[in-house]
Amino acid sequence: MSLMKSQTARRWLIPAAAAVTIIGGGAAVGALAAGADSVLPQRSAAELLVDLQNAKVDGLSGTVVQSADLGLPGIAKLAADVGGETGSLGSLVAGTNTLRVWHSDPDKSRVALVGTLGQTDVIRNGTDVWIWQSAGNTAQHWTVPAEHADDAPMPLASDLPTTPQEAADQALAAVDPTTEVVVGRSAKVAGRDAYELILRPRDDASLVGEVRLAIDGEHKIPLRVEVLAKKDNVSAFKIAFTQVDFGRPDAEQFAFNPPPGGTVTEGNTEELEAEAGKEPTAEEKAAMDKVAEAAQPKTVGEGWTTVFTADVNAAQGAVPASEKPDGKPEAAPENGLSTDQLSALSETFPEVSGAWGKGNLLSGNLFSVLVTDDGKLYAGLVAPEKLYEVAAAN
Repeated sequence: MSLMKSQTARRWLIPAAAAVTIIGGGAAVGALAAGADSVLPQRSAAELLVDLQNAKVDGLSGTVVQSADLGLPGIAKLAADVGGETGSLGSLVAGTNTLRVWHSDPDKSRVALVGTLGQTDVIRNGTDVWIWQSAGNTAQHWTVPAEHADDAPMPLASDLPTTPQEAADQALAAVDPTTEVVVGRSAKVAGRDAYELILRPRDDASLVGEVRLAIDGEHKIPLRVEVLAKKDNVSAFKIAFTQVDFGRPDAEQFAFNPPPGGTVTEGNTEELEAEAGKEPTAEEKAAMDKVAEAAQPKTVGEGWTTVFTADVNAAQGAVPASEKPDGKPEAAPENGLSTDQLSALSETFPEVSGAWGKGNLLSGNLFSVLVTDDGKLYAGLVAPEKLYEVAAAN
C-alpha cells in the first residue's frame, strides 16, 4: 500500500521563476500560441507554465473519468488481486474509472471512486481522514495531529493520479532541458474552453511519445491530462473532467458519518507518535542507518530516460526466507509487500537473462521494470534494453 498526501491545494513542482530558468537553460519551448480558431487570448508555452504555477481556486467539484491502457498482460487481474473489484482504489491501474471530486480549502477534499460493484470514498476534513468502502460497509478513520495537518498522508492503493491536477503535477516535474514544450490547438473540455500544452521527451529512448495538458482558459488549472505512448501513438493514460463547477462545495460534502451497521477501524495515532518519540539505541541506529543507505533508490541518467535502481531486500529491511534460521517467510510490512511477496509476484512476470544475470521483466507501453534474481530492481520509462544496460553496469 502506497502513500499519497491528502492535501489538494496547488503544490506545483515548478515555481514561476524556475519555469523561466528552465526555458533559458535549454528546454525547447515552442513559440506557437493558441490556434487562430481559438476564442481564447493567445498564450505562449512559457506563459502557460507560469499560469499553472499561479493558478488557485477557492473550491471546485466535478466528475472525472480516468482510463489506463498500460499494455501490461494480465494487469486487470493483478489490479483485482491487489485492490479488489471495480470501485476499489486498486482498480485505477487498469480500464476506465469514474470519480467524483470535491475540494474546498487546503484541508478539505473528497474523492469518490464509483464502480459497478461498489464505491470507495477518501475524505479529508481538517484533522479527520476517512476511507469508506461500500463493499462490506467498512471505514477506516485517522485523526491527524495538528502539527502535521499540512502534510498529512493518506493511504491509497495506487500511485496513479485521481485528478487532472495530480497528473499535471507529475508531468510538469519533467519540464527540464530534456523536454520540448509547445502549445497545441485549443480544446473544449467539460464544456469549457482550454489551452493545450504539449510536453515531448527529446530523448528517443523514452517510451513516452508526449503528454498533453488541457488548461482551463479562465482558471488556468488542468482539466485533462493524456499520456501517449511512442509505440503506435497509443493513449496509455488519460484523466479528464467531464463536468466541473468552480463554486465552493457545501461543508456537508466533507462531513462523514459511518452508515448504520458499518464497521469502523480507528487508526492508532497515539501509538505511532509514541513510537516516533522513542530514541533508538546506538546499535539500533547503526542498523537503521545501514539499511537506509543500502535501500536508498539511486538514479542513472536524466530526464525521461532516468532509470531508478534499488536493492529490494535492503528496502524492506528484510532477509529472504531461505536465509532465515527458521526458514519461515517474513510478515508483510504495514505499507507494502514483503520481500518474499515481491519475489513471488515478480516470478509471475516473464523470465529474462543476459550478461547482467537472470530475473523477471514487466514491460508495457510506458515503462519497464526488471527484478533480478539477486534482489535488485530497475525501473524507468524506457525499453527493457536500457534496464539491461544499467543492470550490466552495476
